[in-house]
Amino acid sequence: MAAKKGGRLRGLHPRLAIACRAVGGGLVALLATHPVIAVAQDALVPTPTIGVTQLPPLGADAAGPGDDFVAHTPNFFQLMYEYRTAPGSGSVKGTIRTVTSDFAYLRADHTIYLAPQWQLALRADLPFLAKDPINSGNPNGDYLYGVGDADIQAALIHEFDARLTAGFGARLIAPTGGDGLGSGKWQIMPGAAVKYTLPEISSGSYIEPLVRYVVSFAGDPMTRNISNLQFAPTVNLGLPDRWFFTLYPSPDIRINYGDPVTGQTGRLFLPFNARIGRKITDNLALSLEVGVPIIKDYPVYDFKTEVRLGLKF
Repeated sequence: MAAKKGGRLRGLHPRLAIACRAVGGGLVALLATHPVIAVAQDALVPTPTIGVTQLPPLGADAAGPGDDFVAHTPNFFQLMYEYRTAPGSGSVKGTIRTVTSDFAYLRADHTIYLAPQWQLALRADLPFLAKDPINSGNPNGDYLYGVGDADIQAALIHEFDARLTAGFGARLIAPTGGDGLGSGKWQIMPGAAVKYTLPEISSGSYIEPLVRYVVSFAGDPMTRNISNLQFAPTVNLGLPDRWFFTLYPSPDIRINYGDPVTGQTGRLFLPFNARIGRKITDNLALSLEVGVPIIKDYPVYDFKTEVRLGLKF
């Protein structure tokens, strides 16, 4: 299904456009109603009791750094809206135009406590999107709507002590997206992260480098092969009054070893990526993330913004 353009959400069906504006505007308005920039991160990321398989409270790592392998929230649900622009093929061969994508993600996390200091973290993502690519099935570049590529993830987490936690696991991505909305490929993405808390800076502050590698292994032979390294040198700062600020919360630093994408001149994509958020209640957190490229020899996006609402239950 496609629709004509007009405005920032120009390709969306009127009802979908109203819903996206309501969700995005409502979440930003909720954040704006708490102007004092501050998370006593003891409220955000309490240090887990080592050796006791108790359920920890909601933390900024669970609501903040989105691809965190070592967050341990027993049951967590996230609603995410992302707006992204990226280079795409133009109507004339060899030309480039801007492709706009609106994503709405449903994410569910569940942690299984295996033994003292050991957990199994499970995650599932279901994306819905509107996108305006030009391809053989959409020569006019109208907006397409549908489900994107869904995924499931499992990670094994070990708490070495009160400051050091590590995890490793893998994500399986299925080609559930339709033509122009998905990759057309099955993908596997192993990854690992190490988290080191920094209580000397503030309660809840930490560093957490994350690395993962995604590679396609089956699917439509006519679509491009995927193979790229992804990295996030995450630094989270706990601020007063339940606020947190995160540098590189998402693994958007990329090195591409697969087939080139439109506009690619090299392998590296290096953005500036940051998120600010606040724990609204003990069970509810809201954050806003923005990303802009510094080096885009491998152009992942021209601009990215994401609003994220997380609920512990």
